[in-house]
Amino acid sequence: MAGRNGDGMEGMQLAEDQIKVLEENFTKVTKHPDEATLMLIAAECGLSEQETAKWFRLRNAQWRQSEGLPAEQGSVKD
Repeated sequence: MAGRNGDGMEGMQLAEDQIKVLEENFTKVTKHPDEATLMLIAAECGLSEQETAKWFRLRNAQWRQSEGLPAEQGSVKD
């Protein structure tokens, strides 16, 4: 993870309940939220859409790495 330069999830300073909402949406709803879904998730956990999108980007990279896939989304569809 890219935690040293402050660009990783560690630098986002999220509360436990925010992380819980984000994780639930990630695992149960979608790993790739569209704009409307992103807006709803952001509103639900009190984050901006940009912060929420960033969290999903980072979380996706983390998930892909744990699955042994390239960190960036390529031709393999998850």
